[in-house]
Amino acid sequence: MIRILLLDDHPVLRHGLSALLGTQPDFEIAAEAGSADEAVDLASRGGIDVALVDLDLGDDLPDGIAATRGILRASPGTHVLVFTAYDSDADIVRAIDAGAAGYLVKDSRPAELFRAIRSAAAGEGALAGRISERLRDRSRHPDDILTARELEVLALAASGLSNRELAQALVVSEATVKTHLHHAFTKLGAENRQAAIAIAVKRGLIRI
Repeated sequence: MIRILLLDDHPVLRHGLSALLGTQPDFEIAAEAGSADEAVDLASRGGIDVALVDLDLGDDLPDGIAATRGILRASPGTHVLVFTAYDSDADIVRAIDAGAAGYLVKDSRPAELFRAIRSAAAGEGALAGRISERLRDRSRHPDDILTARELEVLALAASGLSNRELAQALVVSEATVKTHLHHAFTKLGAENRQAAIAIAVKRGLIRI
């Protein structure tokens, strides 16, 4: 039996997902959480094989990335499967870097979700086909692809932070922020911050 923890801040969505997963004889919904802190606490009690984590947990921090890190620290035997509406490169890279075993978007077919959960529980990678292909593309063309840090800086810049605020948020110098932005501009063929953000959003690299 695969014991599952659901993390989503929408109770109705959790209920629907719980009902869907309940159709599988080898799945058991062991716990449900509406916040990252609650999910980490539940995972720390043990007995969770797979945590199904949404990235967007409302306006309150921490988000699903922080939840992923916290769950893995609290329960090393648990595998995290990100299940979210977002599929930007920045979100995918952040999730994988945080230790997620897999990443699926919410428009996936139920059979794909079931397979991903079983793969994650078995300790195998569980990436949606198109997401796996995008990660392979990143490895094939490393000189043209924004690094995880460059994506993070650009995503934060898109939220309206100044270079000084970016430096404070990332605990780096302003010079380092400017270097990351310059590299991002060059790779995207953009002349300035606004153009780079627009191109990145259009390509699905970041979201705003």
